Amino acid sequence: MTLNTKDTQRYLLNNEECFAVVDQTMEKFNYREDGLVEVLITAQDAYGFLSKELLTHVSTKMHIPLSRIYGVATFYEMFTLEPTGATDCLVCTGPSCTIAGGEEVLAEIYFQTGVSESGQSSIDKKYKINEVSCLGLCDQAPATLINKKTQVNISVNDVAEMLAGKGKPSKIQVGGSPRELTSPIGSLAPTDLAAHRSIGAYTALEKALYEMTPEQVIDEVKEARLTGRGGAGFSTGAKWEFARNATGKPKYIVCNFDESEPGTFKDRVLIEGNPFRVIEGMTISAYAAGSNDGYIFVRSEYPEATDVLEEALDELYADDLLGEDILGTGIAFNVEVRHNAGAYICGEETALFEAIEGKRGHPRHKPPYPTQAGLFGKPTAINNVETFAVIPSLILHGGEWFRQWGTDISAGLKLFCLSGHINKPGVVEAPYGMPVKELIEQFGGGFDGEPQAVLIGGAAGGFLHPDKLDTPLTHEDLHELDVPIGSGAIIVFNQTVDLWHVLECLARFFVDECCGQCAPCRLGTKQIHNILQKINSGNCSPGDLRKAKELGQTIKTACVCGLGMTAANPLHTYLNNFNPI
Repeated sequence: MTLNTKDTQRYLLNNEECFAVVDQTMEKFNYREDGLVEVLITAQDAYGFLSKELLTHVSTKMHIPLSRIYGVATFYEMFTLEPTGATDCLVCTGPSCTIAGGEEVLAEIYFQTGVSESGQSSIDKKYKINEVSCLGLCDQAPATLINKKTQVNISVNDVAEMLAGKGKPSKIQVGGSPRELTSPIGSLAPTDLAAHRSIGAYTALEKALYEMTPEQVIDEVKEARLTGRGGAGFSTGAKWEFARNATGKPKYIVCNFDESEPGTFKDRVLIEGNPFRVIEGMTISAYAAGSNDGYIFVRSEYPEATDVLEEALDELYADDLLGEDILGTGIAFNVEVRHNAGAYICGEETALFEAIEGKRGHPRHKPPYPTQAGLFGKPTAINNVETFAVIPSLILHGGEWFRQWGTDISAGLKLFCLSGHINKPGVVEAPYGMPVKELIEQFGGGFDGEPQAVLIGGAAGGFLHPDKLDTPLTHEDLHELDVPIGSGAIIVFNQTVDLWHVLECLARFFVDECCGQCAPCRLGTKQIHNILQKINSGNCSPGDLRKAKELGQTIKTACVCGLGMTAANPLHTYLNNFNPI
């Protein structure tokens, strides 16, 4: 049962039909606590907000204290406890959208709708407007999400059509060479399983299940020296081996599709273009690690990718490529989709586990590590979308084949996200080791204007000076400049950009997205943002900059999680690599 709330008030207090929708979701999860976030997402969609009556109803039915439910409801961005408008409008003001005019678009939206910058309409409560840090559409900036439909390349003159749902839809832009991981994106319907199988999809899984032991699969992945493509760079084969050898059952495979890093959109392109490759990689991983249960954790700002993913899963179950007897081998693997309700911190693996378990997304202290005690306290192997997408080719061709590209430390192929002042933005597939300038000129159509700086790795990354654009794109070479390669985001800023303004925007992003668990991040990010505000208002002193550096170092060494540790990276690398003052 679903409700059409587009043409009426979205908040329908005490409406039996709305409560019935929520009850169905609770029943689906057998009233378990790990279904709480999904239940609240259903409720938000049905009502438009989470009323006191609704939360009390959920508390009673699920036997969860009301205080805990309020804690979850107030943690995630997409939830609201007050009535809001029927048109839900998310406007991106991340780095790529900002330099393309995103802030001007947002101002025009406020003007045309009569909504104040607090997000509350001053006229008729028709609109709910939220400013967000990234929609994963950086190559088509500026971008918005209107009632869960993407609209891109918006100008101030497009706002009226955009609000009416008549703007430009997003498209997939892929390039590079070789096109091993991104083939056949753009040439086949993403969920046409028969077409994908006709060109080789699931032959790698057949090889793994029929011709290889789990240990041989792990050895092949280790031979390839494949490391995680989400930013941490840990050995994938070692992770699977640790999970396989860990005591405790069940074991879990988790795909991190919470691609929230500003400037990053490669995982969205992979899922929207070829979800079968990613799920095949997950299934091979499950066989290797000894798991029968998998989860794909999706960010809330990817509704269209989620639709593609869920349709693909249905196709795979119908063709016995998922379920209790895969390919007649007696091997079982089941995959469930779970949703982030809007929290950047849930890209951190242990915060992601907390979210799936129905809790606030607070990172856990380590050890124990996920391969020992991860999701639901059981051994868990978690990788991001791109990492799983590598696996089918690696199993088909072997680890040595994969190592023909890259370096000993940074082996194989990598997806890079090009945006900003680039003539042909999009996802680019290339070997590790290609110089930054060469990648942009060969596959990105060159620079749009004279480059002033290149931000690599997104908001948690670092600034590269134009004099260093011959630096190879490897972990080891960028490490020498204190710039992490991260997720592979590359944002170019030409000479028209005020980088201090960009730094202030990035600092505000970390203030907004800090989970609040540890004091160094909670307090340090605010103080860094305050200093950058002083710089941009002309009231900064050399002492302020020294303080900002000290705060950055404190955050880096004292935060609980890796995301908090990187909050000061952009400012740190700008001060060190550019000497601006």
